[in-house]
Amino acid sequence: MEEEKKPVELPENAYRELKEGESYEPIMKPGKVYPEANLWSVGWGLLMAVLFSAAAAYLGLKVGQVFEAAIPIAIIAVGVSSVAKRKGALGENVIIQSIGACSGVIVAGAIFTLPALYILQAKYPDMTVNFMQVFISSLLGGVLGILFLIPFRKYFVKDMHGKYPFPEATATTQVLISGEKGAGQAKPLVVSGIIGGIYDFIVSTFGLWTENFTSRVCAWGSALATKAKLVFSINTGAAVLGLGYIVGLKYACIIAAGSALVWFVIVPILPMLGDAFLQSLNPAVTDAVAQMEPEQIFSSYARHIGIGGIAMAGILGIIKSWPVIKGAVSLAGRELKGGAGSANVEVERTQRDLPMKIVIIGIIVALVAVFAFFYFGVMDFNLLHAVVGILVVGIIAFLFTTVAANAIAIVGTNPVSGMTLMTLILASVIMVAVGLKGTPGIVSALIMGGVVCTALSMAGGFILLTSR
Repeated sequence: MEEEKKPVELPENAYRELKEGESYEPIMKPGKVYPEANLWSVGWGLLMAVLFSAAAAYLGLKVGQVFEAAIPIAIIAVGVSSVAKRKGALGENVIIQSIGACSGVIVAGAIFTLPALYILQAKYPDMTVNFMQVFISSLLGGVLGILFLIPFRKYFVKDMHGKYPFPEATATTQVLISGEKGAGQAKPLVVSGIIGGIYDFIVSTFGLWTENFTSRVCAWGSALATKAKLVFSINTGAAVLGLGYIVGLKYACIIAAGSALVWFVIVPILPMLGDAFLQSLNPAVTDAVAQMEPEQIFSSYARHIGIGGIAMAGILGIIKSWPVIKGAVSLAGRELKGGAGSANVEVERTQRDLPMKIVIIGIIVALVAVFAFFYFGVMDFNLLHAVVGILVVGIIAFLFTTVAANAIAIVGTNPVSGMTLMTLILASVIMVAVGLKGTPGIVSALIMGGVVCTALSMAGGFILLTSR
């Protein structure tokens, strides 16, 4: 009973690298059974998933970035468990925020590609899109993402303990621990949430200041944008401001530096390169670059540089993670052969994974299902197109899952939109090369991008959830 009365505190080594021979002992002891998955936690988790799916979709479509919903859901979970006076609710709260946080993950896997199918219908009247294509692509992509990343869980969550900051998971953990300490400890979280809500309410309802502030508000700023192609813009929304607090100074500065580089260096320099050269890079743009506004230059040219940067970072990330990928594949091979690593060794409850045989079988079944979906539902019974499509999706999704997990572990946000754009480029080029063109080619490329996008989102979400 004395142990129950002790204040809940994270171990001193929770957020730092472990010393030689040192081990991390979590608050929820591996040898003890806690209330976790039950009617209360699952019910609240599903409710949060429904509510925050709509919120995540709105924010993602608005600013192009889906923010993980785990933190506000954790605050709500702590609040409702306190009101209900549930004892030892830490495990239940973890389940609530884990189920609820999947809302942002699934939404991110859909909104970056699939809305384009409906947008393109205005240009291509013969294009037909149905709900089942959207649903199945998201479902199969999510299954693939989780299965691909299960072999890497131990590496990211245990072996890299303290080496990755896991900013989102760290913030969520602090919320849950504050809830265990009592309502007084959680008070700053409630107050900050109220302040954020009032802040956004004033902006959106009364418009006391604009949510997107730019240097064009004054005459000299507008002239600078037109003549020198220099424009400063900042989003003042509470969600975007809060992201900086979660990510931390180091990585927030890195993200801001990338934005400053493109807007203050690349965009002003591009008009100096000449129309002939730039139009050779993007033949679809026929306007004189010198006459374009900075925002047009960004959309037509500079944005593509960012996509290329993300793609190259992804490739470098794959190369850097190759030993991890190779080790996971080797482990899977040994288990399938019944060799080392396949014995039923008793392990701690918190370190148990699905048997590798089940994971491999699940991946095979999921890939077969994706192939059948492509063959029967997307690519009009063309065997070559379906085979090429499943190879593109399978290889890209597998390789980029480690990149997505790395991004979640380092900055707390998943660059899934950039990696999805890279997938669309590769898929379009490859599918055209095998003869799939026109409207069917557009639909196929977007559906393939939707599968990969959801896979990467679920992979990042899986690491985010298990790291707590």
